[in-house]
Amino acid sequence: MRTIQYSDITDAVRSMCIEAAYVLPDDVLARIKEARAAEPFHRAQGILDDIIENARIASSKRIPICQDTGTAVFFVEMGEGVRIDGGGLLDAVNEGVRRGYTDGYLRSSVVNDPIFDRINTGGNAPAVTHVDLVAGDKLSITLLPKGAGCENMSALAMLKPSEGSAGVAKFVCDAVIRAGGNTCPPVIVGVGVGGTADAVCALAKKALLRPVGVHNGDGRYAQIERYLIKEINASGVGPQGLGGMHTALWVAVEYMPCHIASMPVAVCMNCHAARRASVEL
Repeated sequence: MRTIQYSDITDAVRSMCIEAAYVLPDDVLARIKEARAAEPFHRAQGILDDIIENARIASSKRIPICQDTGTAVFFVEMGEGVRIDGGGLLDAVNEGVRRGYTDGYLRSSVVNDPIFDRINTGGNAPAVTHVDLVAGDKLSITLLPKGAGCENMSALAMLKPSEGSAGVAKFVCDAVIRAGGNTCPPVIVGVGVGGTADAVCALAKKALLRPVGVHNGDGRYAQIERYLIKEINASGVGPQGLGGMHTALWVAVEYMPCHIASMPVAVCMNCHAARRASVEL
């Protein structure tokens, strides 16, 4: 049994919140630059230039890349041989979020009640935390700050199994195109297929963590990814929804087993400021 201190988790989460808000991941920024080099439309070129310059300023001046610093969503893999000393895992994560969002001067966007009171909790906690128990004695934590513009355009469908890959592709393309400029494209599109209604939504969000440029290891799903990015970019929605050849930077499809009578599909998108950070303790 390996012991990890509560304070070490809190400190790591604090740092992740700040770093993710300030610095765009290298793979995302590289893909945006590739899109700019290949974009033929003048207006779209200008928007992509602004996005690249915005990322440079945020990183160099240590300021948030977007004013919407998002809901803090965590994916945690906790080894079965790990013991946390000094408190609970979720408490440590939430304390780290409060410190990170406060110390990093990041906007707090979480309210305590969705319908009635809607009072800001301060510090952007509580976070949304998904925990998987895995073999080993390591604790892996990944943060996905999720802005509301792209989150609000998420979509879920319970398709008939007979609709197959064509039905999945149509639903995904329709969801992205219908979202238009609301998601601040060019976007990264996460797609989940299988499981249940709740599981597939988490799977679609988890798909956003896969590095840009890395296809699904199953060639059949990789083929769906290639088809989707081609069709989405052919829509002409373009950067910020104002036209162009680059509506999506990348599409990642993940799948899991499901019931014989259903085929759940979920779409979750990240705006061009596709922020994430990871740490292993």
